[in-house]
Amino acid sequence: MSSEARDWVWDHSTSRGTARLVLLSIADRVADAQCIAWASLASLAERTRASRSTVREALDRLLAAGELEQLDDLTGPQRSTVYRLPLAARAVADAARQREADDTASPTDASAEVDLTLRVSALRQYGIRPRQVPESTDKGRKPAGPGTDTSRRKPAPRRSGNRHPGVPETGHQNRREPKVNRRYSRGGAAVTSAGEWQVDRATHAWARQQGHIDRLGEEGLAASDAKWRAHRAACKPRTAAAWAADWRSWVARERTPTRPSTYAQALPGNGSGPAGMTRAEAHTAALLAALEEPTGTE
Repeated sequence: MSSEARDWVWDHSTSRGTARLVLLSIADRVADAQCIAWASLASLAERTRASRSTVREALDRLLAAGELEQLDDLTGPQRSTVYRLPLAARAVADAARQREADDTASPTDASAEVDLTLRVSALRQYGIRPRQVPESTDKGRKPAGPGTDTSRRKPAPRRSGNRHPGVPETGHQNRREPKVNRRYSRGGAAVTSAGEWQVDRATHAWARQQGHIDRLGEEGLAASDAKWRAHRAACKPRTAAAWAADWRSWVARERTPTRPSTYAQALPGNGSGPAGMTRAEAHTAALLAALEEPTGTE
């Protein structure tokens, strides 16, 4: 019967190109007069030497033209797709009826409808059988209670308070509890402003070990700390280690306090100024004295 299906494709099919090759490949596997055959996408791509996407497009064109039908209720070996050539099957049935009429020498009714009903039992010998529908998975589930549409499974109780006995209802994760550190950096260390940062014992010991306390004195160190806080007030918060390093650098650059300025003594015309100085020398001495006096902007 495959020869009759192939002949119909050669003589009557309007398909072209890859679609014609695909239809011929399916017709070559037809086993009986029903013009039914199975074929997988991989086998069609291999026989036509075309890609799978090209074969899919060819099948879509054949299905749209009505020259091919896909029988989803049937399956072939290895779950392959089952196809039918309806126009070829009708031509084969008409030819068989014509031969039967010629043998009996009786006229045939050309308007009579050809019976194209599928005979599934005849296809089992070719490995084609009805597709098995998976059974429902509700067999192991207990039936619902009488007069209800819900399962007998006891519903979970609604959440009411703490679910774990022995654990206090509110703990450290309570949102109302105050936080120890108000802000954190990306690395997770606590950050603070320069005004909130306090000199720790290690930093104070460093100042004493480096001789800055002896050089500046307690009052000078306090004055240097006040100037540092005033200059760093507008800076962004940092970690305690960063503020300590910055404070040490500031103290190390702090100048040693000098004697009271001699600016007034060096003014020209002042009777208490050094004797024997000219007017220009007196102005120069006053300028140098002013440069030596700390201004608070170091």
